[in-house]
Amino acid sequence: MFEHDSETCLPVHFWIEAQLKPLNDKGVFYYVHQRGERNSGTILLKLNGLKGQCRVLMQQRNLDGELGWMDAIQKELVEEALADQYIQRAIMRDPDLWVIEIEDLEMENPFEGDMI
Repeated sequence: MFEHDSETCLPVHFWIEAQLKPLNDKGVFYYVHQRGERNSGTILLKLNGLKGQCRVLMQQRNLDGELGWMDAIQKELVEEALADQYIQRAIMRDPDLWVIEIEDLEMENPFEGDMI
């Protein structure tokens, strides 16, 4: 299992590649909108349901320091335009941010980590 955190010192770009490879194998479309800091950038996921709504998840640590995911916007589902606006503001605040869009009708997070 791949894990990207300071304890294992696995660069985030390797962790992302490991998470995206199964999507390639399944034919799931994704797009890396922004490549963040190669070794330690944070990840933001845009899960696009292809019907005008999206889910935006931000990678976070829980109280025990384990990596997980939380909804970046208070509502779980938002209009795509609102999601894109949020993402642009997030990039302006954190240029080291990785932004990955995944097209999935179910809008399920394929990356490792529990919801926080």
